Amino acid sequence: MFRNLDLDLLRCFVTIADAGSFTRAGERLGRTQSTISLQVKRLEDLLGRSLIRRTSRSLQLTSEGQRLLGTARKLLLLNDKAVAEIFEPDIAGAVRLGVPEDFATAHLPAVLAQFTEAHPLVELEVTCDLTLNLLERFHSGAFDLVLVKREPTLATTTVGGMRVWREPLVWVARDRSAADGKETLPLIVSPQPCVYRKRAIDALEAQGRPWRIAYTSTSLAGAQAAVRAGLGVTVLPREMVPDTLLPVGPEAGLPALADTEIALLEAAGISDTAHKLSQHIVEALERGA
Repeated sequence: MFRNLDLDLLRCFVTIADAGSFTRAGERLGRTQSTISLQVKRLEDLLGRSLIRRTSRSLQLTSEGQRLLGTARKLLLLNDKAVAEIFEPDIAGAVRLGVPEDFATAHLPAVLAQFTEAHPLVELEVTCDLTLNLLERFHSGAFDLVLVKREPTLATTTVGGMRVWREPLVWVARDRSAADGKETLPLIVSPQPCVYRKRAIDALEAQGRPWRIAYTSTSLAGAQAAVRAGLGVTVLPREMVPDTLLPVGPEAGLPALADTEIALLEAAGISDTAHKLSQHIVEALERGA
């Protein structure tokens, strides 16, 4: 007996697996929770298998649900590509995007996922690096688009571009003892030039507090590992502070930090596809995606 899978039901199932709840899946698909529940039941009835195990606190895929998930993703991708080839044949090709590592980790995955789901013929080449390196490579023609950190006061005179995000910055430590009572504050920073590094040093010098560079790391993971080891304090966007670290401030004798910005730069003569991605990033970040 042949059983034809309903792609709409599969899309509902995959969205639930990705979102982690029926409610969030309904929000993404524009459907009520009761409709989502009904679609899952229809898929389970069609296959004669239980796919999702729900409790009052959690949602898990059954072993049959886990086996179905990978195939369901492939079927949806083929469907979306076929539709895109008919309705959006020009929205295709590769787009080269450069982005700071911390921003890519915190904010960009959902934004780019939305774009690739809507335009499955597009190939994104994403490179994470320090802002200085991104700017150098952008000006040498390596990227179509770059997202870079910049000082708001220098927006038009040095970096340029369009502001797409404003980041509140906080001091981060393993615990209060990493900063409180230290005569000379040990800093964990990125190599020069770095907006966060400059922001930290300027704030400390304005306060008159001695400081020293205790550790320099080119990666976010390396900096966070150094903080967890108790080597010093660092500066991160507030939304980037992991649960294993502690935001600290005036209670530890540290000065307030001004916000910084993320700007989007477009290369001259980029493709329509790259420009469409640029517009999507701006609009998605404005919505807080």
